[in-house]
Amino acid sequence: MIILKSKHEIESIRKACQVVAECHRIIAPLIKPGITTNEIERIFEEIILKHGAKPYEKGYKGYPYATCASVNDVIAHGFPNNKPLVEGDIVTIDTVAELDGWLGDSAWSYAVGQISPTAEKLMRVTKECLDLGIEQAQPGNRLGDVTSTIQRHAESHGFGVVRELLAHGIGRDLHEEPTYMHVGKPGKGLRIKEGMVFTIEPMITEGTYFMTIDPDGWTARTMDNKLAAQYEHTIAITADGPQILTEQ
Repeated sequence: MIILKSKHEIESIRKACQVVAECHRIIAPLIKPGITTNEIERIFEEIILKHGAKPYEKGYKGYPYATCASVNDVIAHGFPNNKPLVEGDIVTIDTVAELDGWLGDSAWSYAVGQISPTAEKLMRVTKECLDLGIEQAQPGNRLGDVTSTIQRHAESHGFGVVRELLAHGIGRDLHEEPTYMHVGKPGKGLRIKEGMVFTIEPMITEGTYFMTIDPDGWTARTMDNKLAAQYEHTIAITADGPQILTEQ
């Protein structure tokens, strides 16, 4: 069941989303060779707690951290650790904050120092996929208009679109309806309506879109060990179109 949100509820979700957005604003200039994902984890958790919010991912279905830190061939759900990031890495940091019972969710990919032309193109195209998908999230359109736009753009550059990890509705729960892949056909799928709040979060791969899960039960990795990138916003559908609640 789709839970449509009132304007007041959307504003409450926006407050949680802006805590997450501040995390990304603060960390962006700090991601350089030598920083560890455990340091990033600590900074994010401190920011979230400073705002009177909770790091929602910590303890969610047994996940032990406030952030997911996914480096290079890790698509999503990577564990933070003490290994320093090095020149040429790309890292995606994903976090969820809970404020007054409402949730905000956003992931962002970052370059560590000078990266390869391939990595740079992958990151650029992935961000473009997010932006193009949001443009299609208009009331009256269908989810297939969003997902087909993302798929077409990624594949036109020779990249893959992960199927097994889904975008989702969000509000008081992290994974509300709709849940959906970032592939599809225009004009197909659920009708987008005013009051819907959901994530758009394309996970784009340098090579195959097939993935494996590490023995930890969480870390999703490209099957061919090539690079992956992800950008995610939480958006609300209004009469005037999509609003980005996690805008940085």
